[in-house]
Amino acid sequence: MKTVDEIFEEMLACFGEKTGVELEAGCDLAVRLYAAAAQVYALYVQADWVARQAFPQTAEGEYLDLHAQLRSLERKEATRAVGALRFTAGEASENDRAIPLGTVCMTAGLVRFETTQAAVLSAGATQVDVPAQAVQPGSAGNVSADAVVSMAVAPVGIQSCGNPSPFLGGSDGESDQELRARVMDTFQRLPNGANAAFYEQGALSFDEVAAASVLPRNRGVGTVDVVVAAGSGQPDEELLEELEDYFQTRREIAVDVQVLAPEEVGVTLSVQVKAKDGWDSSEVRTGVKNALQSWFSGERLAQDVLLAQLGSLIYGCEGVANYKIVSPAADVAIGADQLPVLSSISVEAMT
Repeated sequence: MKTVDEIFEEMLACFGEKTGVELEAGCDLAVRLYAAAAQVYALYVQADWVARQAFPQTAEGEYLDLHAQLRSLERKEATRAVGALRFTAGEASENDRAIPLGTVCMTAGLVRFETTQAAVLSAGATQVDVPAQAVQPGSAGNVSADAVVSMAVAPVGIQSCGNPSPFLGGSDGESDQELRARVMDTFQRLPNGANAAFYEQGALSFDEVAAASVLPRNRGVGTVDVVVAAGSGQPDEELLEELEDYFQTRREIAVDVQVLAPEEVGVTLSVQVKAKDGWDSSEVRTGVKNALQSWFSGERLAQDVLLAQLGSLIYGCEGVANYKIVSPAADVAIGADQLPVLSSISVEAMT
């Protein structure tokens, strides 16, 4: 695109050819021509912007949303991280202690989580785990185990809280890049109401679905199984039923469609890490552990666990000078209906 000065010079040259008069710099007419050149430049910029919004490959924001709507797609909303909060009493009691629905706990960085159901710490017990979710949707709610440290208002008789396992599944609203990839996929793999692309793209249109795998004829001729994973891993029954209803109203005649949760494949992960000079070894190992735990999400559905991928993830963590993957000893093959999950994880100092 031409600059304002280039347009101005062309206008001066054109004026000189037509009139035979050479304008002096700073004269009134030259100033007016420069102002006109600035307006022409603005038109160039506007035309370039309009051209970008006209195609899904370059459209942005609400204009990309319009392209998506033409392909029966909607931008995914942000989702909340889910997990469990552990409430602990100082000592056992002869009476039950209630933990209300919506009890809020938080991390040191003030990321808040709330219980999603009322619970009771039974008489004689000192701790209970309660399902919970992040108060605010988004990836900020994905925290490692033991990140939750305090309660906004402690229930009667409860001394402390924590999270024995990570909170996972939180995602930010779909970015332009992610939505554009889905839009372009509908052109590259045209859904025709019967092929795998139709079922996969339909499942991925749900905010909670992180990955989908389609198994045609899995139970014989005329059957289709759609395996889905949520951001945190296993989908809940409500999501499976919602997807089942969605496909039952859109499936081909005489086709038996089932929506299934994936089979979990446990992965025992043992890693040794060497910290760079000047870095705290414990903090580096904690960062590696958090990164590995977050990586094992629903997005890994039907994807092999590759040592090369794990190594790249580990080496990309801050402060890592070297590493060694002790377990698994080789790549872990994952089937189309399987989801790799962490059975255990150990991150030790490299000797």
